[in-house]
Amino acid sequence: MDLQYSEADREFRASARAWLKANVPQHSRPAEGFAAARFDRDWQRKLHDHGWAGVAWPKEYGGLGLSGLRQVIWYEELARAHAPHHINTTYVAMMHAGPTVIARGTGAQKAFHLPRILSGEALWCQGFSEPNAGSDLAAVRTRGVVDGDHIIVTGAKMWTTDAQYADYQELLIRTDPTSERHKGLTWVICDMKSPGIDIKPVRTMLQDEHVSAVFYDEVRVPIANVVGEIGQGWSTALATLNFERGLGFIGDQLELYERVNRAIDLASKTRLEDGRLAIEDDGIAQRLAAIKADCIAIRAMTLADIAETDRTGIPGPKGSMMKLMVTGTHKALSEVVGEILGWSFLEFDGDRTAHPWTYDYLWSWVFSISGGTNEIQREITADRVLGLPRSR
Repeated sequence: MDLQYSEADREFRASARAWLKANVPQHSRPAEGFAAARFDRDWQRKLHDHGWAGVAWPKEYGGLGLSGLRQVIWYEELARAHAPHHINTTYVAMMHAGPTVIARGTGAQKAFHLPRILSGEALWCQGFSEPNAGSDLAAVRTRGVVDGDHIIVTGAKMWTTDAQYADYQELLIRTDPTSERHKGLTWVICDMKSPGIDIKPVRTMLQDEHVSAVFYDEVRVPIANVVGEIGQGWSTALATLNFERGLGFIGDQLELYERVNRAIDLASKTRLEDGRLAIEDDGIAQRLAAIKADCIAIRAMTLADIAETDRTGIPGPKGSMMKLMVTGTHKALSEVVGEILGWSFLEFDGDRTAHPWTYDYLWSWVFSISGGTNEIQREITADRVLGLPRSR
């Protein structure tokens, strides 16, 4: 791939930078709740109304139809401008539900859902994890029974992010009761306002309720909402996960470089208990240097991964390697910042804006689970990237 920016790339960056400078909200996002969801919808609507929603989405579906490199430039400018973080209540809709519908959905599903996703009108959540099938997605037990032109869904999902704010859900169910593991699954679009759905928010160590348990009591889902084919949901789910792991974390991958620079600046201004500036501590300085080197490597690997996705049209399993490396770097950076800040690092009251470093440290643990645990990412890397014998 050509790593030199073209004149058109530089013009795009300048245009993005100018627009963000004039339009990034001047007030902080509310910490949680429906006020936070409203903030996210408003920001997404503003991006849409000004032509900045879906930079890499195809033009025929309302996006800008630009290359992966332009997507990288956009994310870099978002981080530079301290724009609202892309991992918010619009994340599932924009980063993997929408792309899955584009890749596997029907014409009617695309026509109805994609405009609503891009404009922020519709929020989505993901219904994959279950109480006894968290990391092992093939152990899904929530069942679906075909009844005429509907599927009747009964069961439970767990760790569903932003379920209480979502309008729709990407829901994976078992429609063949005799099937095992990857067979007999179906991926459906579930209207979260359907009768029979009960949402129970769960308070986490982040001191918010961004995840929920969701219960389904004979919820009727139209067969027209099946994405892919009945019984072929594993294939559709893999597409969703590839989008999540391959594209969903690009913003985080690139933002890490900005964050490590902020950490170095923090170390240059913060004194340790012995009176020295933190950056004068050899151990801290060496760790920050190593993390910055990792961030540069992550950016290079991200560009290579995006170039491959541009060629193939769909993210591949290498996204699992990237997620592993980003997760580890994310955690290492948070830990060294904890040493720099000392006791004040522990004074967390749930306010993400007031305590960004502590929130990021806690979030780094979530990051090691969301989209598949580190163990799952290692297994995928071994099986599908390195071609090693399957472990099971």
